[in-house]
Amino acid sequence: MDFRDDAQLDSSQVEDTGGRGGFPGGGLAIGGGITGIVALIAALLFGFDPGAITGGGTGAGQPQLQPNSDLSAQCRTGQDADQSEKCRVVGVVNSIQDYWRGAFAGDSYRPAKTVLYSGVVQTGCGTADSSVGPFYCPRDQRVYLDLSFFDQLKSQFGAEGGPFAQAYVIAHEYGHHVQNLTGTMSEVQGDRSGAQSGSVRLELQADCYAGVWAKNAVDTGFYAKPFTRSDIEEALSAAAAVGDDRIQERSTGRVNPEAFTHGTSEQRVKWFTTGYESGEPRRCDTFSQGI
Repeated sequence: MDFRDDAQLDSSQVEDTGGRGGFPGGGLAIGGGITGIVALIAALLFGFDPGAITGGGTGAGQPQLQPNSDLSAQCRTGQDADQSEKCRVVGVVNSIQDYWRGAFAGDSYRPAKTVLYSGVVQTGCGTADSSVGPFYCPRDQRVYLDLSFFDQLKSQFGAEGGPFAQAYVIAHEYGHHVQNLTGTMSEVQGDRSGAQSGSVRLELQADCYAGVWAKNAVDTGFYAKPFTRSDIEEALSAAAAVGDDRIQERSTGRVNPEAFTHGTSEQRVKWFTTGYESGEPRRCDTFSQGI
């Protein structure tokens, strides 16, 4: 996963509010961490108070951010993206949004910023902490990411890790932004859990959209060459690690399909692969076909 040295980065698409911090409380616990992603996304998509999950109150509109580092000075070219984790995030976000801007008709794509934070963050959807993992808030149209999540994904959930695992996660969250812009997100409000639920179909479609971007990423001009098989394996490993069945088995010792919200490991791998092999968003219709 090598960026073009001369690729020009747009650091305005990423806001950095803190350093590379750790998870509060010393690590992931049942009900927090990746399990917390399930709860928080349900809160964000279906309108109840995420403060009940994270211990904070709800917010409204744009979050009050206080950036404390200047990414514009650090992240200017693809060479910077190859050398710095935060600059790599900038490059990934730039590439993802360049692709979706071209995929939307006319000028109808609205960019979404990624907010890098450490520990706790105020969002348009409420207060969140690092234990919930990366998420997209439709109310303020931002992706929120604590980079320490990727350490946990590898060390506690068995993913291979690596730069492309990060890219997959970010592309998945931008898949939710696409769903928000197209109205797909609002169509599944009452269907929160279950193996065939709207929530599962929404998440699998976001995985597929991540694969579509990966297939087309080199055409955005930010990467020196197409992704390797090793890169794609990192994404597949991350997708499998956050399957409902694997999370449930780790946390409770059993699998309950009625509580699924994101899809099984096999399904997540399948739909990322569908997007990657086709390179076409229209192949990501998880709502009118079997999943």
